[in-house]
Parts: sequence; structure tokens; C-alpha cells
Amino acid sequence: MHFRTGSVGIAFMGTVLLQLVEEHKAGLDDPVSRWLPDLPHGRKITLRMLGDSTSGLHDYVTDPVFLKKLYADPWQHWTPEEVVGISLSHPLWYRPGTNWSYSHANFQLLGRILEKISGKPLDRLLRERVYRPLGLRNTVSNDTAVIPRPVLHAYDDERGLYEESTYFNPSWTTAPGAVLTQNICDLARSGRGVGAGELLSPKYFRTQLNPGTVGLGHPTGKCPASVCLPQTEDFHFGVGVIVKNGWVVQNPSFFGYAAVMAYEPHKRLSIAVSTTVGPNAPSGNTAQTVTERIAKLLDPQHPLTG
Repeated sequence: MHFRTGSVGIAFMGTVLLQLVEEHKAGLDDPVSRWLPDLPHGRKITLRMLGDSTSGLHDYVTDPVFLKKLYADPWQHWTPEEVVGISLSHPLWYRPGTNWSYSHANFQLLGRILEKISGKPLDRLLRERVYRPLGLRNTVSNDTAVIPRPVLHAYDDERGLYEESTYFNPSWTTAPGAVLTQNICDLARSGRGVGAGELLSPKYFRTQLNPGTVGLGHPTGKCPASVCLPQTEDFHFGVGVIVKNGWVVQNPSFFGYAAVMAYEPHKRLSIAVSTTVGPNAPSGNTAQTVTERIAKLLDPQHPLTG
């Protein structure tokens, strides 16, 4: 059964960025103005800052006007120009590169730049550089709400009414071409491929796991604590991935769909979980809770939780 795994596409985009840097087609510290000359702050923000979410760009998902429109019509199709425009209507949370905060705008922009660097549409770029090498035959990007059959349905109560949310439109979540659906086998394979660095040289895999974000992530008064989390040795954001107690993780969550891919290198252990929201489910990503319990049983020396 197929389900949404949106932020797994962020891990794939981070991987492809580092591949292109390794091939000398771009530099991690190149300003984004090289490819997006009209982008405000583009001379101050680098490719690295988009990939590791240190750009300082406001996250449009925290904007109350955006949220009001989203909850009023979750079937609406959003363009990158619309959602990035919401981010740019706000001041930067901090000077680029000096802090860490999650912003969906980073990955909307990164997807566009990867297309400009490579000269290929993002969905084709990910197919050639990630899906095919990893053998992901049930991984598809759709810019609409379409999900390949058979479909694992989702349910959600974010709008106040417990309802089916399977075909809510995911266009706002990340860059067109990286709005993914997968099955559980492809999710597990994705975790192993990314988490073991199969698509990168050892040098650039080390960069993906720690591009310099440890120690960043302090609320500034502009950047809320909920998205400006402290980055420590035990928990930090790499280039498109989360590194938690040595595990390499992504944890997509979207209107009732929740999932986790997690890879632990000591035991070469890959865990993949997908859940949906029950009428009495606890808040947050319930797939994360299930994954943490499995990890504790299978690898007690390297638990996902402290």
C-alpha cells in the first residue's frame, strides 16, 4: 500500500545536492543568487544554508494567514511562488548561517536550484540519482493529491472534525518533484540507502551528517522555540536528514499521514513505520513513538531516545 512520505524527499534532495557539489557543478558555499538572482537575501544565503536549514528564512507553515487558508480548503493547490512569497513577506528570523530553524521554504528553493544546476526537472533528477540506484520501484512524486494504488488511507482531526484526509493536497509541503509517495519496503530501503551513505563518497556523507549545525538552534525572539530547536551532539539536522543518537532519520508528517525511516549504522539496522491518526491518538508523529520502541528492543545499546 502506498502512502505519503514527503520529507523523505528532503533527504533525497540533500543527497543530490552533495552529489552535484562532489562533481564540481556547484559549491556548498555558493550564494543562491547565482541561480536565483532576484531572491531577496540571495547573496547572503548559500546552498549549504538551504540544505541544513540555517538560512533564517521564515517558515510559511507558522504563518496564521497561510494556516487559515490551508484548513479552510485543504484541497487547494499551492505553487512554490505562493508559499515562498509568504516566507519572504516576513523578516529573516536571524542573520543567515548564525542559527538553525526548520523552514519549508528552504527546500522549496533547493528543489528549484537543483533543477537549474542540473538542467533537469527535479522528479527526473531524483529518479536518475536516487530511485534507480537504490531500486525504489514504488517511489513516485506527484504534484497533485494522486496516490498510486493500492492506497493506505489516512484520517485526521486537525480541522476539528475527525475525517478522511487521504486526498488533501500536498503541494505546499516541499518542492514540486519531491512530493513523494512510497510503500513500506521502499521507505525501509530509502532509510538504509541514505543512512549508510550509499550514494555519496565518505567525505560528503560525513558532511551530510554534520554540516556544522551542532550548537545552533537558539530562540532569538523572532524564531519560535518550536522550530528553533537546540542542535546537540545527540540530536541535530544535517543536510536533509536528522541525526539522533547516531541514527539517521527522516520523519514525514502530513494531515494524518505519519512515517519514519531510521537507520542505525552500528548494526546496519533499518526501521520503517507508517501510521495514521486514530480518533483517540496522542498528538505528534505516532510513527516516531512506534519506531523508538522498536529501536529500543532491537538495539538497546543505541536507542533512538536518550
